[in-house]
Amino acid sequence: MEIKAIGCEPLQLKRMHIKEGHTLKVYQETGGYESLKKAMNMSQDDIINEVKASALRGRGGAGFPTGMKWSFVPRNSPKPKYVVCNADESEPGTFKDRYLLERDPHALIEGMLIAAFALGAETCYIYYRGEYRYLIDIMDRAIEEARAANLVGENILGSNFTCEVFTHTGAGAYICGEETALLSSLEGYRGHPRMKPPFPAVEGVYACPTVVNNVETLTAVPQIIEMGGVAWRDLGTEKSGGTKLWSVSGHVRKPGVYELPMGYKDMEKFILEDCGGMIRADKKLKAVIPGGSSVYIMNADQIIGKGVTLDYEGLVEGGSMVGSGGFIVMDETVDVMESTKNLTEFYKHESCGWCTPCREGTDWLLKIFNRISTGGGRPEDAQLLLDICDNIEGKSFCPLGDAAAWPIQSAIKRFPEDFKKWLIDKAKANGNGFAANV
Repeated sequence: MEIKAIGCEPLQLKRMHIKEGHTLKVYQETGGYESLKKAMNMSQDDIINEVKASALRGRGGAGFPTGMKWSFVPRNSPKPKYVVCNADESEPGTFKDRYLLERDPHALIEGMLIAAFALGAETCYIYYRGEYRYLIDIMDRAIEEARAANLVGENILGSNFTCEVFTHTGAGAYICGEETALLSSLEGYRGHPRMKPPFPAVEGVYACPTVVNNVETLTAVPQIIEMGGVAWRDLGTEKSGGTKLWSVSGHVRKPGVYELPMGYKDMEKFILEDCGGMIRADKKLKAVIPGGSSVYIMNADQIIGKGVTLDYEGLVEGGSMVGSGGFIVMDETVDVMESTKNLTEFYKHESCGWCTPCREGTDWLLKIFNRISTGGGRPEDAQLLLDICDNIEGKSFCPLGDAAAWPIQSAIKRFPEDFKKWLIDKAKANGNGFAANV
């Protein structure tokens, strides 16, 4: 497992390989909590403006500008304000946040404290996915270390700033990666998404103003305050600032977590050189899901020789999205129909059932995939899958429906040969005719 920076100095991976890097002692020896001290001598507006200037965009998948999100919190609300960290890292193919939580917990605490100071919040929650329960002990020890050093709790560093940090674990539901479902779970309710508006910045946890950011987003905040927003932005591009962590898995020689500057050129080089190339030397690259399982699948022709840049704009132009930054690399031994069926099983299982398009749509998608995989596929099934996806995409209560539809849409359109094998060849063998629309 590789954990390294490429094309930049390590920032978020700075302490990954330092012995006892998770402790307060090592964190402070490497500059930790100096950004908090600096921020506490700044105005709230100045902090938010630095985050805006950094062009930091949410690293959980949506890519929404972080500084803008913070600015939506009403300044003069009579209600208490909250900062919530989304540590429910549940996207298949994504595992970068786990390493930040395990090896650099104080960076998250410091980022949350800076956010709380900028927003006037006195309470922070870290919401873990159920499978990350073991990490809570690490974070709780870090919080107690910080509290003993007067970095958490009352009158932090002798000021009038008071802020508590608490950990909370969910039950391992993928839907709780959606911010409003997370807030429902945090309050003790079933993890169902909420209608927006109102947005969490106005009415979040306990119906109070709340900012929800993921682990990678919040751990970037101390770096921004230390360097200045413009300097941090210039590490990347004008619209996609700073560096980004990418989780890499699949058929590569060097899977791992990589930190790259936003706008890194290019995707082909990253996979075939930086990540060591294909694990089977005699097999070619076939497909990549670059942003976790819920984005469009790219074929090799969209990558090889295309100079796709690794940032929000570059990946959209290339035919996919940054998403949560989970690279799943597949060689030519993979049957994309079967791999897409596996993803559909996941989304069917993880649908909360709250809305009809997602609940019924994912069920019908899986039924059709099961029929295809057991040899009963019909020539028209490819179009039927696309029609169902069209009835889910943009019509579900939360983005889970889109997440289920996008891989299927791209798989059918970009890997028709894998579906023809099941729907034409097998259909012909069974006397079911030919598909004209695969």
